[in-house]
Amino acid sequence: MFYYIEGKLAHLDYGFAVVDANGVGYKLTITQTTYEAMPPHLSVNEAPIVRLYTYMAVREDGVELFGFSSEAELDAFKMLITVSGVGPKAAIAILSVFTPDKLFMTILNEDTKAISKANGIGAKTAARIILELKDKISKSFAEMPSIPSPAGKVSSVPAGSSKLSDAQSALLVLGYTKSEIVAALRGVDLAGKETDDIIRIALKNLSK
Repeated sequence: MFYYIEGKLAHLDYGFAVVDANGVGYKLTITQTTYEAMPPHLSVNEAPIVRLYTYMAVREDGVELFGFSSEAELDAFKMLITVSGVGPKAAIAILSVFTPDKLFMTILNEDTKAISKANGIGAKTAARIILELKDKISKSFAEMPSIPSPAGKVSSVPAGSSKLSDAQSALLVLGYTKSEIVAALRGVDLAGKETDDIIRIALKNLSK
């Protein structure tokens, strides 16, 4: 129903924000990441203008709005709630621990221990998230075009197959630079490796 809500930040607290849009105060449940991204709230007369991307959950006991400071965080939220047993509250808890890029990196690394650090997320749920989302994330990255560098040129790693190029695009989306990617894959035999295997190898080397 709502894609985003823009207006004055009438109230900000841990876990929720109230946005005044044309005289209507919308209460939105938010992540810690979104909370930290909000501008300082000074007073009613000096309330900053904010935009929160929204998801509306309709249940038998009511309607709840969830707000996110970026479309990337909203997309990560929507992806998480497709996992069986992961509802909006659990997704909010996970995204309060991880930014979207860090979450995707953690899933591709199959790090159940890290995901289970989120409030209310056990090892079994973390394992299910990895099982159900790893291939989906790899596929999403593989479908992305090469990412332009700041100079407007297409970044690339040396001599590669389409799988290597897909892995490169995924790593660029996660925030790594061309030089970091090249260094992480230098000397690695990638013959016969799938895109997610290349990403996993690179992430392992990048985390050293």
